[in-house]
Amino acid sequence: MENKFVAPAYPQTGVASTCRSFDEYRAMFRLEDEILRRGPVLDVAGGASSFTAQLDAMGIPAVAVDPFYDGLSEQVIADGYKEIEVSSAKIAAMANSYDWSFYGSPENHRRIRESSMDLFAEHFRNETTRSRYYAASLPNLPFEDDTFQLAVCSHFLFLYSDAFDKRFHAAAIAELLRVLRPGGELRIYPLITLKWEEPSFLNELLEELKGVAQVEFLTSYLPFTPAKSPLLRLEKSI
Repeated sequence: MENKFVAPAYPQTGVASTCRSFDEYRAMFRLEDEILRRGPVLDVAGGASSFTAQLDAMGIPAVAVDPFYDGLSEQVIADGYKEIEVSSAKIAAMANSYDWSFYGSPENHRRIRESSMDLFAEHFRNETTRSRYYAASLPNLPFEDDTFQLAVCSHFLFLYSDAFDKRFHAAAIAELLRVLRPGGELRIYPLITLKWEEPSFLNELLEELKGVAQVEFLTSYLPFTPAKSPLLRLEKSI
């Protein structure tokens, strides 16, 4: 994969906690029902996304992990709604840089995020389902070996490569593979930085993974970023 600088870098300080919808997850990770129903499912760096809530509603065992969940429920929820305001303004200011074939417009993009946030908020403040959300961060996850059949990581790994180096990514992916069952899958998207470039260490890191996982690139069904990126699929060796 090779990308050239095609647009201004996304203006971001720190790691954003976004609220993507279930349909966005399905599209970007190419998730059919058959894959999801193998469960259990882990959403890493899930932020205020509604993915876990909607899997729960489908009867599919799923949990999310993110340091964003550390705090009083109502404050976490308020922070999620605030992030929509901030990110929507940034996207609107750079609207000409993005591919709108999935979302249609910046306004519809925001409506999707607000609906997703509403579902997350309901699930997160519920005393029973609040336990689906773990306040933790890579590369240390609070789960036993061989727990999950599928793990997904959206817009965190590789995206913030200026802040997290190759050593961090190697440890993070090793940890994600640890909590996967043999034959389980890890899917990561996108494989570009906030400058819309391929991380300098990507190919070297993936070469090192070939002994413990099958490495495959797939076409994501969620076009949006200024530079196109494949979806990374890693299947844990048996």
